[in-house]
Amino acid sequence: MTSHPNPSSKVSLIELAERKARGEKLVMVTAYDYPGARLADAAGVDIILVGDSAADNVLGYDSTVPVTVDELLVLVRAVARGTERALVVADMPFGSFQVSDETAVANAVRFIKEAGADAVKIEGAGPSLARAQALVGAGIPVMGHVGLTPQSATMLGGFKAQGRTAAKAQRLHGDARALEAAGCFAVVLEAVPAAVAARVTEALHVPTIGIGAGPACDGQVLVWHDLLGLNDRKPARFVKRYADLGTEIQGALEAYAADVRSGAFPAEEHTYAIPEDELSLFEAATEEREQAPQTDG
Repeated sequence: MTSHPNPSSKVSLIELAERKARGEKLVMVTAYDYPGARLADAAGVDIILVGDSAADNVLGYDSTVPVTVDELLVLVRAVARGTERALVVADMPFGSFQVSDETAVANAVRFIKEAGADAVKIEGAGPSLARAQALVGAGIPVMGHVGLTPQSATMLGGFKAQGRTAAKAQRLHGDARALEAAGCFAVVLEAVPAAVAARVTEALHVPTIGIGAGPACDGQVLVWHDLLGLNDRKPARFVKRYADLGTEIQGALEAYAADVRSGAFPAEEHTYAIPEDELSLFEAATEEREQAPQTDG
């Protein structure tokens, strides 16, 4: 049986920092619904991120940009109801925090108060530093995110690794430290050269969570649909698929459809019986009703 750290206690922000100090790796995964949250929680996952990646993985959008606060609130509620131990982090979608500190706090409060999230995540540094400070000042735990930030991928030149020159790596390093100074309890490093991520991780007192950022990060995160093989797009370089559930599910559905069309399903073991005497009474009553003259009104 797999041993999970503190299996009966809720993961806390203090515990995350302590585990970084002890060199214990953190496990984060995205999940978007109640059954996914229950499975991740039971597997001993430390942090469940209800990512804005739900936009293209669950809701059918072409990118993460269109998803709204109201759409993600539904998913965060479901995940929170399915989670007992893991820390639940709600991703703040594009437009929910960029406008002003007041807007950011108002939307983050909804994720905490209405949906039951433990924390929120925001992308970027620069202008986002003020947002992080405002959120932390309002008593809302914040996870930062630097490197490849999908909400602003167009400005970054597309979905490409970041920090691959000395100047850009130095800027990323500074952004991560600034997010820590702003009060973030952890920082996601996405699509960052492993050597750069290692230096950032060494420089920070708070945990780093890598996705395509090498093994030196304090933890790792993968998207639910990527690691389980539930989508048909080519996975990113940093994705490791641990299952091919998409193929399994399609095969099961094809077998079900074939059984229905052939009459093999449902079989006798899938049906319910009625006592013979009750069936006789039912049929007699039905026959009598059908033979009775019909009257208007």
